[in-house]
Amino acid sequence: MLVIRLFRTGKKKQPSYKVVVTDRNNPPQGGKFVEQVGFYNPLTREKTLHNERINYWMGVGAQPSDTVYNILINEGVIKGEKKKIVFKKRKKALPEAPAAPKPAETPAPEAKTEEAPAPAEEAPKAE
Repeated sequence: MLVIRLFRTGKKKQPSYKVVVTDRNNPPQGGKFVEQVGFYNPLTREKTLHNERINYWMGVGAQPSDTVYNILINEGVIKGEKKKIVFKKRKKALPEAPAAPKPAETPAPEAKTEEAPAPAEEAPKAE
């Protein structure tokens, strides 16, 4: 399945992206793509999209990623509602503290029924 997604280029802390058509199984940093159909620089907000080629690839069956879909709506290439994008929070690496042993799980206390105490047996008296 073909997908239209962003391909990161540029230096550290200075991202720029190519909008490319690629196979979904190719890794995003793999560098293998079918065609470059645009460019996006988030620092300067510069966008260059080839509308005809994007419409062609979408007509063939390529699906845009959520971010590319929202960019295409902003630029008027396609019409529709924007998709809400939720990023996963990364857990910060904390120094590992020694793990405290977990207390053994005890079974839930069973309901005790009160029984009448058994009569005490009397020992025979020695005379």
